[in-house]
Amino acid sequence: MIRLPVAAALAGALLTAHQPDPLASRSKGSTRAPVTVYEMSDFQCPFCKRHSEQTFPALEKEYVATGKVRWIFINFPLPIHPNAPPAAEFAMCAAEQGRFWPAHDLLYRHQEAWAPLANPAAFFLSLADSLRLSPDRIRACLESGQTREAIRDDAAGATRSGANSTPTFYIEGGLLIGAWPPEVWRPILDSLYRVKRARR
Repeated sequence: MIRLPVAAALAGALLTAHQPDPLASRSKGSTRAPVTVYEMSDFQCPFCKRHSEQTFPALEKEYVATGKVRWIFINFPLPIHPNAPPAAEFAMCAAEQGRFWPAHDLLYRHQEAWAPLANPAAFFLSLADSLRLSPDRIRACLESGQTREAIRDDAAGATRSGANSTPTFYIEGGLLIGAWPPEVWRPILDSLYRVKRARR
């Protein structure tokens, strides 16, 4: 479902960090794209996995790669998923080595393996090789907890934007809630793209 309108708290809250664009490492698409989508997701959420594997590849090809949409991932680990915060930390540590999206894809691909673990840290570290990450840097990042504040800030911004479940998508002032097939997305993105282009 789409819920309109909502406050633009998400973008505002997330773009006040110290660096010029703190979202660049987990964004896809041109910064000049007319439409921006914020995906508020949880790595342990099965519906987020469905979106990532069954819907996003088509949207990326049709809208992101063509310059129509900029796509930004926002960490929104839910309390019901105990391994979602450490998974988000792993992805954010991978982002520091320029490997957020490959880590994102591997986390969803292997979700069923790490989600039930009492302590998934060793499993996450085992992915470092496949991702071509420096083992020492990824281990130091995870042990320091240096990405936790950014993840908390993400989640707070998502909550202020009106999200309370995953996945939720903030799209130019509205919320699309849930994992939907490309057929649901296309008319929304096409309409927004036409409107935004007409205003330029």
